[in-house]
Amino acid sequence: MTAAREQTTRRRAPGMLPEQRRAMIIQTAIPLIAEYGASVTTAKVARAAGVGEGTIFRVFADKDELLQACLAEAFSPEHAIRELGAIDMSQPLPDRLAEAAQSLQAHLSRMGAIAGSLHASGHRSGKHPGTVRGAGRDESTTRIREALAHLMEPDRAKLRQPPEQIAALFFALLFTQPHMEDEPALTTQELVELFLNGAIAGGTK
Repeated sequence: MTAAREQTTRRRAPGMLPEQRRAMIIQTAIPLIAEYGASVTTAKVARAAGVGEGTIFRVFADKDELLQACLAEAFSPEHAIRELGAIDMSQPLPDRLAEAAQSLQAHLSRMGAIAGSLHASGHRSGKHPGTVRGAGRDESTTRIREALAHLMEPDRAKLRQPPEQIAALFFALLFTQPHMEDEPALTTQELVELFLNGAIAGGTK
């Protein structure tokens, strides 16, 4: 961050509402936590956000609360659901699912990066991070599946199973793929093609 930009941010920060300031600090802290884990200091976060360190403790009780809020934000489905909702429904189903896969893979990668970094640096939390924002793991998964099912709805008549069931299978495939470390990675298009058309080239006889 340049000195001029930091000064501008510092001038603007005092005019923010507490919730706006809190959100700004969380967004600034997330990439730092992904890089440094729980060892990141509030001073480092404050410098990156362009605010005084005391500003952090006016909206967070302590560093632990900041870490938990960042984890909750990374696990929140809100951003992914907004991206799924913005996909052009006039596109063919393969193109819609390719965009959805890219958005959800980014969401899963973001979750993995910050959770893995915090875990590796010794941070422990006794609850699913989504509970901080009122959405647990089951609710988050359900909402993402519903958004996926909505993307498939125009092609309901072509599907062998209801969109809700197909969406659950597609989400499970996306969630499983990052853990297949010994297997060659598929491109988004390859993944969607395999999911929609099956493993046998040219279809079944």
